[in-house]
Amino acid sequence: MATQTTASCTGSTLLQPLSEIINLPLDQVNFVACQLFALLMAVWFRIYLHPSKTSPFIRHVVATLLGFYLALFCFGWYSLHFLVQSGLSYSVMVFAGLEHMHKYCFIVTLGYLILCQITRVYVFDYGMYSADFTGPMMVITQKITSMAFEIHDGKNKCQRLFKARVRMPSLLEYLSYNCNFMGILAGPTCSYNDYKAFIEGTCYQPRHQESANGKENGKYKQTEPSPKNDVISKLCTCAVSLAIYLSLYKLLPVERSVNDDFVNSTPFHLQVIYLYLAMLALRPKYYFVWTLADAINNAAGFGFNGYNTDGSPRWDLISNLRILDIEFATSFKMFLDNWNIQTALWLKRVCYERCPVNPTAATFLLSAMWHGVYPGYYLTFLTGIGMTMAARAVRHNIRPYFLGSDSYKGIYDVITWAWTQVAISYTVVPFVLLAVGPSLKFYRYACQVKKRRAVLILQNILCIML
Repeated sequence: MATQTTASCTGSTLLQPLSEIINLPLDQVNFVACQLFALLMAVWFRIYLHPSKTSPFIRHVVATLLGFYLALFCFGWYSLHFLVQSGLSYSVMVFAGLEHMHKYCFIVTLGYLILCQITRVYVFDYGMYSADFTGPMMVITQKITSMAFEIHDGKNKCQRLFKARVRMPSLLEYLSYNCNFMGILAGPTCSYNDYKAFIEGTCYQPRHQESANGKENGKYKQTEPSPKNDVISKLCTCAVSLAIYLSLYKLLPVERSVNDDFVNSTPFHLQVIYLYLAMLALRPKYYFVWTLADAINNAAGFGFNGYNTDGSPRWDLISNLRILDIEFATSFKMFLDNWNIQTALWLKRVCYERCPVNPTAATFLLSAMWHGVYPGYYLTFLTGIGMTMAARAVRHNIRPYFLGSDSYKGIYDVITWAWTQVAISYTVVPFVLLAVGPSLKFYRYACQVKKRRAVLILQNILCIML
């Protein structure tokens, strides 16, 4: 398996022997190795390039150069697209008028991302769903457009959807924000103001006074909070997630859901259970990637978000998921609110809160375009629109009847949890299958089963009546 994917890896082949030993694609091995290297560099960056020991200029330079090195190691010359995308967008910010700058920047940045996605998918390697150079470009797209809207909103003072900033960043600051080693490979996106405060060492002071009070304020105001415990906890989560994923993903492939023999020989309720388990086995891959990215940022000192009520520091400013809230979600919205959090916030800020007509549909469409050009993405987000509307209607019209007692509320939570997990699994299948043929085949099978069950229920009702 590893040797077969070497050709599709555009980065370094230094770790090819390791890839063959552990039987994993080389691009994935490169990605994990670079993230582990970034974790070590993050610890070094926090200790030896602390804001009290060096200038913001040096921190910007080192963060940017390390980011470029990791990009070259993983993606080779394809990483030049990161510079081209950033350069084009920066030119738009500099030369376009303030009134329409954010719109032009959004079009240019997203357009270049889609162009690269089309080239990668339909010219080079359709179906390669692994580490590829458009992944980092997706995060860079979020960062560039976020900054453009920040500048527009901050100068016009017409909207306050972002933490408004006025000064245009220098080219170094801009590249550091987009391509720093902590987030170049897996993000997550963040506000430029938060990143700038981290680089300059001012990210702790305001939150000490906002989140702590009384004795806690006096106790913690004078000391910089340590991310050690949170980093260790997140690395443990990464290890467990990776172990679960490597153990289960081959045993429970989603593709089996569209296998003719499986569908014809398996009862409907067992098909539903299998689909849920297959998606459950797939999610730890994302838990691993996003939690590791969060740990890297925290290890560098980025991500502090005030204090808990017991005085312990919170390091979830740029966290991308809440695993328990995902697995025990009792509504479609609750699942989405805790999955890929920073992307959801970006979609909300640049689309949902600004779109005058049908913002829900527009947001799902933008999400599909941002993810890529595989038909499965559009089928997933098209289905997601219907699921979201249905979930809202159920919650608004039915939920109030179950709030009369704790027992009724518990029954409602169990039912809605099961429905949410099935609905999410059903919605996400095309996202995993990618191609339109298998995706439509899955939906066709599901519709046929529903029709057969409806006919059977109708026959039973008629028999009872007669």
